[in-house]
Amino acid sequence: MSKRDYYEVLGVNKGASDDEIKKAFRKLAVKYHPDKNPGDKTAEEKFKEINEAYSVLSDKTKRSRYDQFGHAGVGGDGGGNPFGGGFGGQSFNFDFGGGGFEDIINAMFGGGGFRAARRGRDYRTSITIDFEEAIFGATKTIAVEGEQIKLKIPAGIYDGQSIRLAGKGGDAPSADGQRGDLYVEVRVRAHKTLTREGDLILSEVTIPMTDAVLGTEVEVETVDGKITMKIPAGTQPGTNFKLSGHGAPRLGSDQRGPHIVTINVEIPRNLTKKQKELIEEFANAKKRGLFR
Repeated sequence: MSKRDYYEVLGVNKGASDDEIKKAFRKLAVKYHPDKNPGDKTAEEKFKEINEAYSVLSDKTKRSRYDQFGHAGVGGDGGGNPFGGGFGGQSFNFDFGGGGFEDIINAMFGGGGFRAARRGRDYRTSITIDFEEAIFGATKTIAVEGEQIKLKIPAGIYDGQSIRLAGKGGDAPSADGQRGDLYVEVRVRAHKTLTREGDLILSEVTIPMTDAVLGTEVEVETVDGKITMKIPAGTQPGTNFKLSGHGAPRLGSDQRGPHIVTINVEIPRNLTKKQKELIEEFANAKKRGLFR
């Protein structure tokens, strides 16, 4: 099933301000939050869809890419699923900024008094992982108040995304209460040559002008190791080549996006007399129409 337009999901127009988008999100999040609709699968799916739309439209860079390219411009998915499950009680949570998530809970429970009386405190911590670990996933051990907790990081997680471990927070304040949750923000170390945008991995390769003219083969560093890529004769500066299936996976999917390689062409600065004569000969021949 194709995804709905994110503006339609939040019920705003494409020219909506950041404040209008936030207000629309909070209103819908209160309405469809699973805590308010226990066991309602339709409401849960709505809540997932709302979170996905907000995670894109609240980010200026992602919103710009979405406006230009649609869902494909943000890697095919909105950057996560806050109730994805399947990871031993873990789920995913977006940082709404300014205590947004707590504001939603407070709005549902009249300032949080009812909920606070029955639940322990939520804990927050962070962990830093390597670029490749964000692509392929990893299992880490984190210490919380002396407890050792295993954290399963799913393949395709984004820098700044948080994982929620239900019941791993503070003790319940009463016998009939619940423990709080633990939110772990995942930070991803920058790679020395690779960058990521959604399910795309991007890199650049610089080749000499002669190789661009005559064609060559180059070794490209990918998250899967080095790959030999053919550069055809006549390649122009800024040309993009696609290595299918070597990008980042989408959360909850085995499919991976492409690795895009941009070609830079190095122009020589210091030519010998002979090299300069050859270039001039080439330029003159082109003017006479011998090369096309």
